[in-house]
Amino acid sequence: MARIANTVNASHVLLVEGEADRSFFEQICKSLRLNPLIKPAAPKDYQNDYVQSLRNTKQGVLNLLDNLLAELLDESAVTKCLAIVIDADYESVNGLGYEKTIEQVCKIAKHHDFALAETNSHGLCFKHDDEAAEFGLWIMPCNRDEGMLEDFIKVCVKTDERLLFNHAKNIVQAIEAKKFASHHHSKAEVATWLAWQKKPGHGLYAVVRDDLLDVDHALFQELKSWLKQLFI
Repeated sequence: MARIANTVNASHVLLVEGEADRSFFEQICKSLRLNPLIKPAAPKDYQNDYVQSLRNTKQGVLNLLDNLLAELLDESAVTKCLAIVIDADYESVNGLGYEKTIEQVCKIAKHHDFALAETNSHGLCFKHDDEAAEFGLWIMPCNRDEGMLEDFIKVCVKTDERLLFNHAKNIVQAIEAKKFASHHHSKAEVATWLAWQKKPGHGLYAVVRDDLLDVDHALFQELKSWLKQLFI
């Protein structure tokens, strides 16, 4: 894709799949008091930069990655730090799954001489051949399993919210004539749980804003460490 403008004028970019993910990570960055230069962005935020139509999807992120890696290696470009967060989804419903998702990212990265680095942390990091550049990758929910952001949230639900969440989960499971696809169970469960909060009708960002997650949970701590490692 040929870029014709530069509307996302940020040095620290956290590229995510869509608006719900973007607002979630805006709250995460705020709550963790991360570098204020971090700009969570979705593909459509870049639309004015391209003639081609961009979509807020996992593939939309992967389509942009090629250009953003080229900018990361260009000392004159605005982008200095880059990380992406995408869902593993489910292989059985054409969502790739974890293994095929990371294969796609590795293929794009290799084109720019980036390779997946060995690391003791649970977040993923790609290093450039000359070791002068890197970019981060987090595949929801936990960099190994199939799933999505909502599955990350389910794992990290706060202890005093667990009873209400399990009730929402049971209600969703009990629906006989489900209109949503089977792989969207987690989305339905989290949405139902959020609909029963003091302020219903809010998006995924509310789980951070309203202190509904166990920030001491190992998985949350892994995400926190990964973000801090990349966006110093």
